[in-house]
Amino acid sequence: MPQDKFIVGQIVHHLKFDYRGVIVEVHAQFQGTDEWYEQVAKSRPPKDQPWYRVLVNQSDHETYVAARHLEIDATARPIIHPLISLYFDDVVDGVYVTNRAWN
Repeated sequence: MPQDKFIVGQIVHHLKFDYRGVIVEVHAQFQGTDEWYEQVAKSRPPKDQPWYRVLVNQSDHETYVAARHLEIDATARPIIHPLISLYFDDVVDGVYVTNRAWN
């Protein structure tokens, strides 16, 4: 199984579309539908590598992104998104954290 490149709470930068965001979910491999992949994943990133749900900074959108399109965000500036407080309680050393237990 491929090693996850990022963890939940890390602030990342999308290399292709130049947006910042925070990771809210990690999948060891692609979890979407074949139809979504064919319509949206135009660069055909590998399905057997990690994929991430990302809350997009300064928007109300979230994206589903292959690992190869992401890098750690060097700015460490906070992410502005209406769902941040649903997932996280604080930012510690540039990483969003929560004290809540997820089922």
